[in-house]
Amino acid sequence: MATTATKARFARFKNLEFVLGAVLTGGICFLVVFSDLLFPGGADKIDLSARLIAPFTNADHIFGTDPLGRDVLARVVSGGKISLQVGLFSVAGAVVIGVIMGLISGYYRGFWDMIVMRFADVQLALPFILLAITFIAIIGGGLTNMIILLIIAQWVQYARLVRGSVLSLRDREFIQSAKAIGVRDIHILFRHLLPNLIGPVIVLMTLNVATNILLESSLTFLGLGVDPLIPSWGGMLADGRTYLQNAWWVSVFPGLAILLTVLGLNLLGDWLRDSLDPTGRTSK
Repeated sequence: MATTATKARFARFKNLEFVLGAVLTGGICFLVVFSDLLFPGGADKIDLSARLIAPFTNADHIFGTDPLGRDVLARVVSGGKISLQVGLFSVAGAVVIGVIMGLISGYYRGFWDMIVMRFADVQLALPFILLAITFIAIIGGGLTNMIILLIIAQWVQYARLVRGSVLSLRDREFIQSAKAIGVRDIHILFRHLLPNLIGPVIVLMTLNVATNILLESSLTFLGLGVDPLIPSWGGMLADGRTYLQNAWWVSVFPGLAILLTVLGLNLLGDWLRDSLDPTGRTSK
């Protein structure tokens, strides 16, 4: 009886976790996608006569204004475009490269596996900040280079995850049967192995989108990310740090946007992990 009650409470908690994650993530994505319609004036409209208006004191500037009189709410919503673009595109690129490398490495083993995994070990041992500084010093900053940097930093995670799963599946009966009837390797990789690996990959993708949003904001805050002229959450945090004592809202609201976005994505990632892994769910 106690076990049944515990499972019921856990199920209710997981449903609440999903709803909260979906509401946070969906709401922020909605605002970002329709930002041009919601804020037709744009995020870069300067009005020096409306400098540093406090939040919730002016109907035209609910979140207040920054030192140049720009609307903080419009800039927060517009800045979400950059963060979500970096998070989604970098994860998509890392998945494509990492999954292909992991499939080939785990299936064929041998020399190729050794080369890929040793390279992965070296990259994992390299601190991300050192990799970022070196990359940006050589290639330069900017939105596109930021996405490439995160792809380089994270494809290894997908490669190791997929390789480990392939090693446990390559000797299973359905794979041996496919080989016996002459199915080509490429079909085995993408029609038989890949569908069995998609669950863990999706979960890692969800969590890494949140991680990449944090990384982009952190690097932009340090001046190593996207162009400072482009509204972004990290850039807004950097711009507002000198006004924390008398204009806290310039930094606090972008920080809250990062917090809520990452929280929503992590909640969805946790829910997906438990939903796609019945063994892990029942063991709790």
